[in-house]
Amino acid sequence: MAVFTILGANGNIAKVLSSELRSERIVLRQVSRNSSPDHPGDELVKADLLDANQVSDAVKGSEIVFLVAGITYKTAIWKHDWPIIMRNTLDACISHGAKLVFFDNMYALDPAQVGHLTEETPLNPQSEKGKVRKQILEMLWKEVKSGKLKAIVARAADFYGPGANNSVLNELVINRMKAGKNPQWLYSGDKKHSFTYIPDAGKATAFLALQESAWNQTWNLPTDPSYPSGKEITLILNRLLSKNAKLQVMSPWMISVLGIFIPVLKEVKELRYQSDQDYCLDSTKIEKAYGLKPTPIEQGLKECI
Repeated sequence: MAVFTILGANGNIAKVLSSELRSERIVLRQVSRNSSPDHPGDELVKADLLDANQVSDAVKGSEIVFLVAGITYKTAIWKHDWPIIMRNTLDACISHGAKLVFFDNMYALDPAQVGHLTEETPLNPQSEKGKVRKQILEMLWKEVKSGKLKAIVARAADFYGPGANNSVLNELVINRMKAGKNPQWLYSGDKKHSFTYIPDAGKATAFLALQESAWNQTWNLPTDPSYPSGKEITLILNRLLSKNAKLQVMSPWMISVLGIFIPVLKEVKELRYQSDQDYCLDSTKIEKAYGLKPTPIEQGLKECI
């Protein structure tokens, strides 16, 4: 039986990924600092991804490794932790002959092309977090080009879904409206914005890992091409919830002031370009290659409420 190992086992994507991969022919090894008992029948391994020996032990015997870990959303921590995590993961996969699937975001891509992001969009980040993502991607592709590693980079836009943690759309809009509050958004409520539905992302990532033709490529995961703005999302939810909520848009000045007291707002300032202009992820490649279609935004929002 093949062993598939998930590094970062308790996150949003990992849960869907696990559900999709479970079969009589696959053993799932769930790896995290605090392995949860919510995976009946799976191997549970406690490991710190910053410890090379622990990562190597966790990966040993694996056919495919999924790096879907999330770390504290703070630039200083990203700069320190992500290169170590990627190096440890790459070394472990190479040492034990495992293939690697890395779940990525859009931060490393050129902000000048944020209105139409494809797999061909160059890595040219201007933000500090984006530079970290570029660094670790270059580490990965260097090993692929050397022939030491087979890998897939699976990219998602801002994600959302039922019960999602750390989702801007869930936290600022969906959950607030469900609680009878007005939704909030950053910088502009009129600009187009891509949202990747977590079940779509997890299912597509699992699917790609099982396709021999998908390896050593980057794939944008299925994302609804309607690219709704914050105001359009609010209108859809007003209709679904029979409400008349008004979108509250936080201005640059307000975000700067609130960032003094709310650390996460300070951290998103460098990514302003993703909200004050159209931000659109094109997933045509995966749709044409494998027929994987995104969940329409209205259907996804229904599931969230």
